[in-house]
Amino acid sequence: MLLDDKYRSKVADFGTSRSVGVDQTHLTTRVSGTFGYLDPEYFQSSQFTDKNDVYSFRIVLVELLTGQKPILEAGSNDGRSLATHFKLAMKECNCFNIFYARVVKEGGKDEIMRVANLAKRCLNLSGRKRPTMKQVAMELEGIRMSNGAPAVQQQYEELEYDEDVLVATWDTVSTSTSSHMINNTLSPLYVQPLLSSRTR
Repeated sequence: MLLDDKYRSKVADFGTSRSVGVDQTHLTTRVSGTFGYLDPEYFQSSQFTDKNDVYSFRIVLVELLTGQKPILEAGSNDGRSLATHFKLAMKECNCFNIFYARVVKEGGKDEIMRVANLAKRCLNLSGRKRPTMKQVAMELEGIRMSNGAPAVQQQYEELEYDEDVLVATWDTVSTSTSSHMINNTLSPLYVQPLLSSRTR
């Protein structure tokens, strides 16, 4: 988490911490950032926008849900990134098999799925179809306050899975560039519960 000149928090890393004016985009000839968190749209267009933060934050959400790092260990899950691994699990309705045991134990099923669906929307390879960070924060607060209330109707278009080819290409680039990241599971000491503990 970084702060801008007005002390507003930004989800980013030092590779992308250049000064860009509020409500402006940034075009660069050199893409910088940490693979695994870097938005594929930024990687392809070299244009940094506010929706790049949304994608990066989505990776953080998936890390908290699964207890895994953004670049999986070489040889595991066919070398896929965490983003693709999560996307495939959501597509196959098999996501609870990849969720961190502590999250499943302490969070309600409906809460977990609402966070997972939010993360999936932030994943969309088209920045225009992602929610804003303000909308993400409001929805997370709503989930926290409702403590397992029925899920609200989705306001954003569901992720289109014909993007698989593009994501697979991105995986090849990210895994080959980041092969030094070999640990695919976070220690429980570094994973804090994303959802409120059950009191019922």
